[in-house]
Amino acid sequence: MNSENENIPGIQWQSQEINETDVIDIELHNLIVWNDNVNTFDWVIESLIEICGHETTQAEQCALIIHHKGKCGVKKGSFDYLRPQAEALIERGIQATIDY
Repeated sequence: MNSENENIPGIQWQSQEINETDVIDIELHNLIVWNDNVNTFDWVIESLIEICGHETTQAEQCALIIHHKGKCGVKKGSFDYLRPQAEALIERGIQATIDY
């Protein structure tokens, strides 16, 4: 059985397969550290390295932002991921919150 367009030059038949993919939508939050007049730069830097896994340079930059801007989003992730880190910073006397 021949189609009328089968022998016409320039016409090509294409099929497109649609694959459905499950999309996982994870809401990301920011772990925010706030400036205060109590904690030293060294203490904040050490805490960011030990608790948040920052490299030294990253922790130093965050500490400077906290000092000059009043706060800094130091980590991004799900609420459940950030909560233990926020609690650990708070236990060290560092003001930390998680935004929504």
